[in-house]
Amino acid sequence: MTRRTVPIRLRLAQLARDTHGATLVEFGIILIPLCVVLLGGLDLGYQSYVRSVLQGVLNDIARTGSLETPEVGCAGGGAVEEQLECAIKDRVNTIARNATYTIEMKNFYEFSGVNRSEKLVTDHNNNGRYDPGDCWEDLNRNGVYDVEAGRIGIGGADDIVFYDVTVSMPRLVPIARFIGGSDEYRIKAQAAIRNQPYASQRVPQTVCG
Repeated sequence: MTRRTVPIRLRLAQLARDTHGATLVEFGIILIPLCVVLLGGLDLGYQSYVRSVLQGVLNDIARTGSLETPEVGCAGGGAVEEQLECAIKDRVNTIARNATYTIEMKNFYEFSGVNRSEKLVTDHNNNGRYDPGDCWEDLNRNGVYDVEAGRIGIGGADDIVFYDVTVSMPRLVPIARFIGGSDEYRIKAQAAIRNQPYASQRVPQTVCG
């Protein structure tokens, strides 16, 4: 009995119509993009969660810090500012991995002065900016007109305290290797609150230069 030879053209036609294993091949094609999308969603969700917790912690600590004798339940540091920093780190570290913190606390005389220049009292040429001879409220009492007003620390009674906190930490998953960007989160939270009126507020001196 002679073996029948199937023409190559016929074999190619049969192979083209063969759909066995097509699903596996299609899944292999979309597997990597699918994993990137899932990991990206997980990464964004975790980042949003940390940001929400950080803002909530900061709001709570800021309210506590507005009291005359705040009790934050943190053993680290002797000054009030150090205790507040310690409390922020302790509470955020419960969900943040290997995080580093940049925490700034500045106090201002009023809300309208937050992160602005010292307030002009006399503007002789009405140009809206300080010139030699103009008078201003010397918030930090250094005798110099400051474009960035504010005193370091939480200040005293009735002062406005502005908190600026930045948390840097490694990403939950190495998604940056696939889509680019930084290997770290940089999560920021801010809060401004007025201290309780437990005493008379210190009024800035008016200085003329």
